[in-house]
Amino acid sequence: MAKYLLLKHYRGAPAAVNDVPMAQWTPEEISAHVQYMQDFADRLEGTGEFVESQALAPEGTWVRYDGEGHPPVTDGPFAETKDVIAGWMVIDVDTHERAVELAGELSAAPGAGGKPIHEWLELRPFLTGAHTITE
Repeated sequence: MAKYLLLKHYRGAPAAVNDVPMAQWTPEEISAHVQYMQDFADRLEGTGEFVESQALAPEGTWVRYDGEGHPPVTDGPFAETKDVIAGWMVIDVDTHERAVELAGELSAAPGAGGKPIHEWLELRPFLTGAHTITE
């Protein structure tokens, strides 16, 4: 089994087919989208392929170490994950092909008008073991 991150983007990925921003969806469209995501997760939980998922709130801050007792906190000017990442799901599957299959299915979640979004999802494997760089 290998773990993969399915990363949902607000922006930065190629445009979805049904590219109406969620802020313009009706409450019913949002509910249908959330229900699709929950049903998808429930099904994968039944097959043992679901690990966890979270939707992310739009607010956030950058923090870094800047000397003893002085962690600066900023809201920019850099592109921040709050502007880019909408949420994520972690799956644990037998093959990369299965991860691609599930990501494709998840991209069909309904959006505006109840039509599938066909959004692009970033699929990233978890790093396993130590990697070395040789020249």
